[in-house]
Amino acid sequence: MDIFGYSIKRKGQAPTETSFVPPSDDGALDTIRAGGYYGTYLDLDGAAKNESELIRRYREISMMADVDAAIDDIINEAVANIDDEQPVTLNLDNIKVPASIKKTIEEEFKKLMDMMRFNAKAHDYFRRWYVDGRLYFHKVIDTAKPKQGITDIRYIDPRKIKKIRNVIKEKDIKTGVEFVKKVEEFFIYSDKGIYSSTSIKIGTNTNGLKIAKDSICYVTSGLLDLDNNMVLSYLHKAMKPANQLRMMENALVIYRLARAPERRIFYIDVGNLPKLKAEQYLKDIMNRYRNKLVYDASTGEIRDDKKTMSMLEDFWLPRREGGKGTEITTLPGGQNLGEIADIEYFQRKLYESLYVPVSRLQQQSGLNFGRAAEISRDELKFTKFIAKIRRQFSVMFDDLLKTQLILKGIITEQDWEEMVQDIRYHFTSDAYYSESKDQELLRSRVELLAQLVPFDGQYVSKNYIMKHVMRFTDEEIENIDTENEEKASSGMDYSEPIEDPNQPGNILPRGTPVPKPEPPVKNNGNT
Repeated sequence: MDIFGYSIKRKGQAPTETSFVPPSDDGALDTIRAGGYYGTYLDLDGAAKNESELIRRYREISMMADVDAAIDDIINEAVANIDDEQPVTLNLDNIKVPASIKKTIEEEFKKLMDMMRFNAKAHDYFRRWYVDGRLYFHKVIDTAKPKQGITDIRYIDPRKIKKIRNVIKEKDIKTGVEFVKKVEEFFIYSDKGIYSSTSIKIGTNTNGLKIAKDSICYVTSGLLDLDNNMVLSYLHKAMKPANQLRMMENALVIYRLARAPERRIFYIDVGNLPKLKAEQYLKDIMNRYRNKLVYDASTGEIRDDKKTMSMLEDFWLPRREGGKGTEITTLPGGQNLGEIADIEYFQRKLYESLYVPVSRLQQQSGLNFGRAAEISRDELKFTKFIAKIRRQFSVMFDDLLKTQLILKGIITEQDWEEMVQDIRYHFTSDAYYSESKDQELLRSRVELLAQLVPFDGQYVSKNYIMKHVMRFTDEEIENIDTENEEKASSGMDYSEPIEDPNQPGNILPRGTPVPKPEPPVKNNGNT
């Protein structure tokens, strides 16, 4: 089977098609990936037999109310959608290339983001990747004009594509040890699904499509099951607590429906009546006194329905002669129905498995930002987790940017290998949160600065205060010193308040130009 798509290392044999995936903007497709082609997996409940079923379980669990709320917290922290601001920007400060090359790279990155409509769909892409644990895109390239770079980026349903790694080995004649001679990596795409009854087999003539490695953008969660060589989702650890929480909630509902009402037990004295007559007598008494009101939700009417009897109704029991006679007792309802400690326990377990702070389960009146005493350990761990998944998601940007820059001849593949480690991607954070945190930190630093100013020149230096207290960079310190020198040369003193030489007792504020003393006035030869 011929390889479809474009390969950076292997040129030529261009196919006539431009893409095997139709454009999709409905968001109905989701993503998946795995290690071995015919890899199977058994989850904790033994329900998932292959990767397609496992992804289906991930998506099913993600639709639970508690899990969905936790996922939204994670996605909103990782990708902030703020008006007139890019969700992800490129930072090339650590790359040692000319400024013109940096500007070109930034422009190409902006074009790639526009192709993906990343500003509008960043939240959707990140959620798909987080839930499924993998993300596939087809990099559409005009093979007749490869120097135009990527012309379109299209999402691929991960259940229809899989990465294949063929390892060709060769045995050493002398030692008998097999060595890896060649490793061939490509992707297999099947519109009917990889695990369907008509799934493709390597080395056979099938309807599957073999795709070049460089034509597919592929990013995983980074979580690998080494036993089965499979990539897992971040929801994998949440599967068991989510199922347990669902069962506990269902059990709670059943218990409350069954035990909530107080029911009565009627012991009817049937005397010495035969069995059939006793049963008929009991039924007559029950129909005479039993009143069953039913609410019809379709019409909004309340009617009397005496045809059926459910387990939630009263009990009618016969009693023979010689007993206590007719008696009515009350069966109490369930006790302590307001206790949900077990439900709360499994909710905490669910949030802990997703690294979401448990404190976010409770509704709070406000948020505290900045001071170390107000930051919980859970929030700190959550912040580090968000930084981790951001870095893993950024692999997608590296893949797209590498292909774009090499095809357009901006850099070579060797240049890319040298600079890729220094490329940084800045994810936009929530504006209010960032601003509030910065204000609180600045307020704390200013308070500490006011306490250290009297010791300036004695125990601490000005440079130490600016660098370790105010946290200024070397560049900022240099700019401040330059501005102070310019102001001092222009006759302005910003160091300390001064006294007006022409009006003793009048203190001038900082930054006021130092006035020159007025010349003495001569009167009749006397000064």
